[in-house]
Parts: sequence; structure tokens; C-alpha cells
Amino acid sequence: MAVTFDMNQIVGTHDILMMTLDTLRWDVADELHHSGRTPNLSALIGAGGWERRHTPASFTFAAHQAFFAGFLPTPATPGAHPRLFAAHFLGSATTVETTRVFQTPNIVEGLAQEGYHTACIGGVGFFNNQTELGSVLPNMFTEAHWSPELGVTNSSSTEAQFELADEISKRTDDELFLFINVSALHQPNCHYVPGASRDNIETHAAALEYVDSCVPALLETLARRARPTFFMIFADHGTAYGEDGFHGHRLAHPTVMHVPYAHGIFAP
Repeated sequence: MAVTFDMNQIVGTHDILMMTLDTLRWDVADELHHSGRTPNLSALIGAGGWERRHTPASFTFAAHQAFFAGFLPTPATPGAHPRLFAAHFLGSATTVETTRVFQTPNIVEGLAQEGYHTACIGGVGFFNNQTELGSVLPNMFTEAHWSPELGVTNSSSTEAQFELADEISKRTDDELFLFINVSALHQPNCHYVPGASRDNIETHAAALEYVDSCVPALLETLARRARPTFFMIFADHGTAYGEDGFHGHRLAHPTVMHVPYAHGIFAP
């Protein structure tokens, strides 16, 4: 279970990183953590590994609309689980004294009002700013970026995303709210296994290993900042590779709705 933080003490004193590992399955993340195949992510999130949580939605757009309203993946145990952030909403049962509540439509705008520079590094098509729909999420941010180099078809997308994160971090001395939608795990991911021509759970795992290999560069960027970073790393949803006859996502199969989650403080 994740440690509880008073977000009223975090906001204004820490940079904040929200990184969604788009389409990452809980079972794959957990297996690779315990088998030592993701050493960099494992070192960051701790020996306990990933927490299994329920995502609020089964595909990227809906899930991120919820995340940016403060509805992060919910612990997969019964009960009312307090939230880290919230946009003010009457009757909320999960807003407590440790929740940072904003009087704004979303937490991105709320953090901007608190003096944060908000930056979005897109990955999948819902962040591409090429259509009205693809502009809804990135338009919440002060600056937003997307290009094919950052997208699902580029096998080096995570490297490109983290290089851009480094450039952004160097341009501002304000507190930084950095959002990254890591696209590498989303289909197609067969290019991470030489000779593979179709996506499957093995190529999905190989994509996570690739992402893990890039993590040190991101941590170097965070380490150069003048303040510690509160990080939230999780999947927006998983995906099915034939389990019970299901393929893909935007469906309520456990392979889609169970996601890995971690949060904590990175203070080198």
C-alpha cells in the first residue's frame, strides 16, 4: 500500500511528476519487478513493488479526464480511499484533510494557479493536438508537445520524451508539474522483440524493459532541479492479448482494469 502524504505540504515545495505508462498491464509490471527485469523502476518505487489498483476508465481519453480531475487509480481493496488531489466537487467522499483541493475544473489548472509551470509531453493520439479531440487534454497545460517521434510508432519514443523533459526542466525555475504519457507500451510494441511481427504479452514486457532502460535519464533531469519531486507513476489501463477471447482495451476485462501504481518522493 502506498504511503499517505499531506498534499497541502507537497504543493508549493516539490516539483510534481505524473507519468502514465500507457496500456501497461498490472500482471506484467508485477512480474518484471519481482524477476528483476526493471531494475530502474524498481529502485524508484521501492522493494514492495507496484500496488495493484483499479483504473477509473478502460481507455486513454476517459482515464486521463478522470486523472486530471483528481481521480487517480483506486486501491483494489474495499473502502473509501482518500485522494491526493481534487477539483472541488460537492459531496465528495474521498476528499480529506490531506487532499489538495483546487477551485478549478482540473488539477492542472489548479497547480498553475499555485505558480507551477505545467507541461505535457504527449504520447498516444489523444495528445497529438491534431484534432479538436486530440487537443482537449493538452490544452489544459501551459505548454504541450506531441510529434510522431514521441508516438507509438517510434521504437525510441521514450528516449525522445525524456530528452524533451530535460529541455523543459532547464527552461523554468518555477515549480514544475510535468506530465508524460509514455507511449512505448501501446500497440504496436512488437518492434521491441527482434523478429516479432505481432504484439503479444512478451513484446509488451519487452516494451516495459525498454522504458525501464530510459529511466536513469529522467532521474538525472529531476536530480538537477532545485527541489525534490513528488512522483506518481501508473498505467491508465491495461490491454488484453486473447484472455477469455478478448483483445485490446476499452473493455472491462481484469487485464484492462487492473493497473500498476506507485507514488513517492524522489529526493537525490
